[in-house]
Amino acid sequence: MIQPQTAPEVDGDTRTAPMLLVADPEVAMVHDLAAVLEGEGVQVMGVTDGAQALLQAGALRPDVVLVSASLPVIGAVEFVRAVRLTRAIPVLLGVGEGHAQQAVQALTAGATACVARPYRVPELLPLIHAAFTGEAGTRRALVVGPVELDVNAYQVRVGGRVVHLPLREFELLHYLMRNAHRTVTREQIMRHVWNSTDTTSTNTIAVHVKRLRARLGDNDDQLIQTVRGVGYRLVDRTV
Repeated sequence: MIQPQTAPEVDGDTRTAPMLLVADPEVAMVHDLAAVLEGEGVQVMGVTDGAQALLQAGALRPDVVLVSASLPVIGAVEFVRAVRLTRAIPVLLGVGEGHAQQAVQALTAGATACVARPYRVPELLPLIHAAFTGEAGTRRALVVGPVELDVNAYQVRVGGRVVHLPLREFELLHYLMRNAHRTVTREQIMRHVWNSTDTTSTNTIAVHVKRLRARLGDNDDQLIQTVRGVGYRLVDRTV
């Protein structure tokens, strides 16, 4: 178990900083995440399986819980279902490649949102602070032209029609929509979507963009535009 550097206040009414409970089997990853988040004023408690997570969720009353989709002993979906029987704690699900099914099941069971794993502090901080200030239920939807992306529901609609995306394409679309009308480089996409600094894998991006365009009905490449030699730009165009 990873203890916070400062003793947590159990009473949520007197706590002056948000507390995050992280349940993830990769101890080193949690240690690294805790070190950065505590520098941002977030108290972090880490456990390595779902059984410990349930125990500490009841004992510590954290402001938000982050659970890995690959949580052992008690799985992430079962954890969400169990927590929802008694508590309204916001639960974030850490997902990677191959976790699309768990993401859908966890959201159906009552998870608040899905986040990328390995974890990214810029993505986590707004969710943690929203939970601490009581705004976790706020709808987080992005709209660009006919495309609407709801992070909480892990759902994309095009012209009101639900479009099912694999996790990586969902993250790619999310990043492009957050930067709508701006050109993002292939290097930026690799860093923010694939969490990689490998600049030799730009063909991977091209393949995912092609698949994403097809799913969105962007047949003439006018929604997701290619900026030759640089990257891509998502613009407000009718699909």
